[in-house]
Amino acid sequence: MTRLPALPALRRRVDRWAGSPRALDVVAALFAFGLMLLDVPGLARADNSLTGITATLVLAGGAATLVLRRRLPWLPYAVALGLMGWLHELTMIQFALYSIGRYRGRRAAVLATLLYVAVAYGYFLTPGWPVEHGETVSDFLSLVVPIGVLAAGVGIAAYRQDLVRALEGQRREAAARQAVQEERISVGRDVHDLVGRELTVLAVRAEVLAVRARGEAHQKDFEELADTARRAHLMLNETIVRRADRDAATPGIEGLPGLAGESERMGSPVELTVAEEAKALSPLRQAAVHRVVRECLTNAAKHAPGLPVTVAVTVEGPDLRIEVRNPLPKSPPDPAPVSTGTGLFSMGERVTSMGGTLRARREDGAYAVTATLPAGLR
Repeated sequence: MTRLPALPALRRRVDRWAGSPRALDVVAALFAFGLMLLDVPGLARADNSLTGITATLVLAGGAATLVLRRRLPWLPYAVALGLMGWLHELTMIQFALYSIGRYRGRRAAVLATLLYVAVAYGYFLTPGWPVEHGETVSDFLSLVVPIGVLAAGVGIAAYRQDLVRALEGQRREAAARQAVQEERISVGRDVHDLVGRELTVLAVRAEVLAVRARGEAHQKDFEELADTARRAHLMLNETIVRRADRDAATPGIEGLPGLAGESERMGSPVELTVAEEAKALSPLRQAAVHRVVRECLTNAAKHAPGLPVTVAVTVEGPDLRIEVRNPLPKSPPDPAPVSTGTGLFSMGERVTSMGGTLRARREDGAYAVTATLPAGLR
């Protein structure tokens, strides 16, 4: 009896395999074998002892080596040269030269192509070798050379495209890491500015209380408290990275109307809603709100210029919720916006560092960004 719960797992495995490089190699081998099957009637009648069945088996074995074309591309290449000399089969060499160009690069492809042409010419000069592709050297090479050059050239082009995609992926990862690092520095600066100020106030208050309690039993306790606050402030200076003094601390809730006004001047009207409870948030959380809203408005101005934006900052129980939503444009802006694509990484790092989550998605014809983090209110 078939276990139905096992079917989804089997389907997931099949889907993963179908999208894997190994599956593409199998498809390439089957495709090459299918093309070579068209030549089986002629191969069986050529100057060899093969029949239709044995010729099919030989070609199947040769095509099977294409499964190893990524790790061992020279193996199907050697087999292809052998098939070319024995059965006068040129289909396999095309796949082999493409594989060498794709997975070993330009130099290997040029070398393999030159060797292929030399071997083919040697076969042509071999006494008794059938000349099926022309009676003269020029006729023969006019077919052999283009086949090799074209197959190797396509492989080299694919190899270069793979390199370009890999470099683009590395650039995106580097830009994302840089954005995250900059956001961490920004968070550290805000922590330094906001927490450091509170530690300074604590140290001063403890010193004042120590003076007032002079001669009393609690004087020493107040002095130790002041020393502890000063040491904590010193450790904060030493361990948290600070930006240049010219960089001001990130504004808080009070800076949101300014962001909305700036966005409206750029042509995107903003509907801003801020819950009254949000004004009691800590300075660090207010800085996070400002950072998320600023980045979202900037993205909306880039990718959906002129469309309205809705910003809602609410407190739902123990959580602070920031939601920014704008309609999706019917057509991409012209010219295309200049964007590094690292804004979401920066916002995500800011929110995650405070124990929250960030979600960006398309829904109902709009683009929405939702950030949820602990409100820290009692």
